[in-house]
Amino acid sequence: MALPCRVIDRSYMWRVSLVVLLLLAGWGGLAARLGHLHLGSNTALQDRVRRMRRIRQDLHVGRGRILDRNGNLLALDLTTQNIVVSPETVISNRQVREVSRHLARVLELPAEQVLDRVNRPGRQYEAIVRRAPEEVAERVERLQLRGVRFEPVSSRHYPQKELACHVIGFSNLEGDGSAGIEQRWDSLLKGRDGFRLSEKDGRRREVYTRRSLEVAPQEGANIHLTLDQNIQYFTEKALDAALTNFHPQAAWAIVQEVRTGAILAMASRPAFDLNDYSRTTPAIRMNRAIAFNFEPGSVFKVGVVAAAINEGLVATNDVFDCEMGLWYYGGRPLRDYSPHGLMDVTGVLRKSSNIGTAKIALLLGDERLYRYLKAFGVGKATGIGLPGEEAGLLHSPSRWSKISATRIAMGHEVAVTALQMLNIMSCIGNDGFLMRPYLVSRVVDRNGAILQETHPEAVARPITERTAALMRSMLIETTREGGTGTRAAVPGYTVAGKTGTAEKIEDGRYVRNQNIASFIGMLPAERPEIAIIVVLDNPQPVRTGGATAGPVFAQIAAPAARYLDIRPVDAAELVYYHRMIEGAP
Repeated sequence: MALPCRVIDRSYMWRVSLVVLLLLAGWGGLAARLGHLHLGSNTALQDRVRRMRRIRQDLHVGRGRILDRNGNLLALDLTTQNIVVSPETVISNRQVREVSRHLARVLELPAEQVLDRVNRPGRQYEAIVRRAPEEVAERVERLQLRGVRFEPVSSRHYPQKELACHVIGFSNLEGDGSAGIEQRWDSLLKGRDGFRLSEKDGRRREVYTRRSLEVAPQEGANIHLTLDQNIQYFTEKALDAALTNFHPQAAWAIVQEVRTGAILAMASRPAFDLNDYSRTTPAIRMNRAIAFNFEPGSVFKVGVVAAAINEGLVATNDVFDCEMGLWYYGGRPLRDYSPHGLMDVTGVLRKSSNIGTAKIALLLGDERLYRYLKAFGVGKATGIGLPGEEAGLLHSPSRWSKISATRIAMGHEVAVTALQMLNIMSCIGNDGFLMRPYLVSRVVDRNGAILQETHPEAVARPITERTAALMRSMLIETTREGGTGTRAAVPGYTVAGKTGTAEKIEDGRYVRNQNIASFIGMLPAERPEIAIIVVLDNPQPVRTGGATAGPVFAQIAAPAARYLDIRPVDAAELVYYHRMIEGAP
């Protein structure tokens, strides 16, 4: 039987041949293209690929630390965690309510608030808590909640909370210093970030062997302050007691080393927690010790009397008629707080006579009085190295009226900061040398190298050593029986000081029964080591500086003297001191 013949469709053969040819052409084109890519010149394409694979990694560093003079930490960076959820993941697992309930319980947040953030379809990222402490993040992590993850972030932490808050300042969430030391020394505290240039593979993982450049970060430097944490505590505790006892609107104080100008404490009330600064107002954040100008009142008399003694115009036993409390000069009345008749210069200071001090100022004359006040630093910022420092106010004599000298002598028509006023008292305590006050003792990098160091600096010497000694001998009488500052006395020490009570000004007018009360003093008077100023804004119902700021001074000075182990003056020092006062060689 014959086999049937297969008839081959020629059109089918053509179609197969065409497909084969097309495949061969395609493969040939691919081969040619591959050859061209590998062997040809493709600079632009290669650059494009390299750009796609290239990555830049920023290498961040934390801020430096802020420490007190003894190395106690006042500010540092801590690692915290952002606790975030992926709502899409939680919703797909049908665990919205369970996850929300657990997070609300552990984080102590309102359940409705957490549920609202978790139940957001289509969202891949929702922050539940930012900058949570590590221990809180660990409690959440132990729950093993799907869709919850953690992002480590560096956070600024202030372990002492309110302590020295106006001096230390704070850095914001972006890591920029925004107040106090944090702002003034921001460039050194924050250091400098580095970066790394490398490449990634197809899975977006870094290819370590392809790193091309790495610039190491420079860590922030540490700032060592002159503040002493313990003396700062004594000062703030005393101010808190003053708020309770005398009900001022605000209160501030400074403790200074007389011989160096170093600031041992600087405090202001009201205060705030540096870890929660965003909840405060600018008024609360104001460092009144340097940023509040006020008419100083009678504490200003120390500079006027010192100038007259230094010029040889008066002696401590010269007598002035205090007019029984009322004196007309230039057609205007001038009053004392209480009436007095004849008093020597020591008595003028002890009883704080406005009339006696005004007559001493007239002996100086306008130009000479102005020159001494400028030499004492009035009307010029001290350069303490904190943002917001005011310069005070001292008009030139060309703008003075006939009675201006008599008013400036009692602390009117002039404005100072507490730091300026304290510096004048420290000048008297430092044998006439006016020191530049400072808060930063040194700046040290992470390797221990000192980048900057502050040394005591005398900026002027307005008065002689003998004038300074004479002033201290008179100011001792202020805190003794019969003086206006007896409540500032410190057992075991002689205190040289001066009280001040100035009427407040509102809308250009003095306001009755509203005062700035102050006390400024130093100890031991014959060989001063520390000087302290206390200022209370409108204490009530008692308003005088001696009755309000004076006891606050004592509450700071007594524990500070014990803590610093300041010894009372010995017999040999007393002999030298009295020889100086008597002008003996």
